[in-house]
Amino acid sequence: MPHRKLALITGASAGMGAAFARAYAARGLDVALVARRADRLEALAAEMRTSHGVEALVIPADLSLYGVESVVLQAIADQGRSVDVLVNNAGFSIPRSFAAVPWEEQRDFLMTLVVSACGLAHGVIGPMAARGEGSIITVASLAGFAPGAAGHSLYPGAKSLAIKFTQALDAEYRRAGIRVTALCPGFVKTEFAAANGTQALMDDSPRLFFQTAEAVVETAIAANARGKVVVVPGLHNKIAAILLRYLPEPWVSAAVRAGSAKYHLEP
Repeated sequence: MPHRKLALITGASAGMGAAFARAYAARGLDVALVARRADRLEALAAEMRTSHGVEALVIPADLSLYGVESVVLQAIADQGRSVDVLVNNAGFSIPRSFAAVPWEEQRDFLMTLVVSACGLAHGVIGPMAARGEGSIITVASLAGFAPGAAGHSLYPGAKSLAIKFTQALDAEYRRAGIRVTALCPGFVKTEFAAANGTQALMDDSPRLFFQTAEAVVETAIAANARGKVVVVPGLHNKIAAILLRYLPEPWVSAAVRAGSAKYHLEP
C-alpha cells in the first residue's frame, strides 16, 4: 500500500513548527519532525498519531551543525520515505550587537537559518521535480523587507535571503510542479521572544499586532496551495510590508531604527 504524503518540518518542537505539524497531520499527511528537543518531538509525534492516525517520524537534530541536512534526509530515506512538503521553520534571533556575542553563536545562526535551510531545499527539489510535484515553505519575516538596525544584526539579511531564494526557486521550478512560498509574518504568539530574552518587551506591545501561530500557518498553507510566492499574513502586516518596500529608504531606516531600539538588549 502506498504511503501518505510526508511533510518535513524543522523547528517542530514548538511555536509555528508545531502548528505546521498539526495542520498537515489534520490534512492527512504524515509528518517528519525535526528539532533539538527530542522529548518535545516525541510528545508531539504521539499527539499526531493519536489525533490524526498519521505516521510521525522523530528526527532529533541540531541544524546549526555543518552537513546536518544530509543526516536528516538520510533518516527519512532509511524509512523508505521521500519528502513531499518541506517547511523550513527552524530559527532564532540574537538581540545583541554583532560583536557582543561569540562568533560561534552568530555562525550557528547562519547555519540554522541559511545554510541548513538551503541544504534541505537542495536535497528535496530533485526528487520533487522528478515526481512533478512538491511544496516548500520557508518562514521568512517582515524583517526581510526592512533595513538593518542595531541588534539582530544578521536577522534582516537572513530573512531577505529567504525571500529572494524563494523567488529564485519559483522561477526555476514552477514548471516542474513545485510550489515555493516565503512566509513573512510580523509578531506571532510563540516562544520565540522568550528564547531570545525579549519576552517582557513583547508583553508590553499592543496585543492587536500579534497573530496566533495557527492563523499564520493556515494562511501559509492556503497560499502555497494557490502558488503564491511571497505571503504576508494579516492586514496590518500587509500595510507594513508596503510601507517598508515603497517609502523612501531614509524614512524607513529612521522608523525601523527607532522602533527596534527597545529590542536591542545592550548599547
